[in-house]
Amino acid sequence: MAACVSNPEGKKAETTDSVEAAATSTAGNTLPVDTTASSVVWTGRKVSGQHHGTVKIKFGSLTVQGGELTGGNFVIDLNTITNDDLEGENKAKLEGHLRSEDFFDVANHPEATFEITGVRDGADAGSVAISGNLTIRGITKNITFDAHVEEASDTAVKAVADFNIAREDWGITYSGQADDLISKEINFKVTLVAKA
Repeated sequence: MAACVSNPEGKKAETTDSVEAAATSTAGNTLPVDTTASSVVWTGRKVSGQHHGTVKIKFGSLTVQGGELTGGNFVIDLNTITNDDLEGENKAKLEGHLRSEDFFDVANHPEATFEITGVRDGADAGSVAISGNLTIRGITKNITFDAHVEEASDTAVKAVADFNIAREDWGITYSGQADDLISKEINFKVTLVAKA
């Protein structure tokens, strides 16, 4: 009997087919993403435990109008995926495996991209629901997740989000060892900072 594996903590993003990005209006301020202040932290779970690490944002921009986040996009450099809970040979082995065809296939798909297609008000002050086209391994799906906008002005934006995606939606179907299956969802904790 196969052991069950639970997904990492986090609310799963709603996922649909990709949508055409609405023609973004040129109104508002477009601010470059501060890649040193921004971060993407990933967590994956398996029967015997879990792993987490980071991946770097290469570049991007966020658009603000009237003190509200209205659009943006960013590119993730999948060659920078690292693991933060192992050391030495085990760390290098896992990082190599994550870059391989079993997972992100970075030799053929070195970047992942996200383009915001819509932002609507969330339930609480400062919270929003962000929709956007996420491309991984050449597959694009539209996802919607909750985010919290901590700051939004003409000169600075900071937004944070915590959500899961079902990796098989992007062709990442490696299931792990028979006795140590990998969860079907990956958790991402994203902090985006953009400054004039």
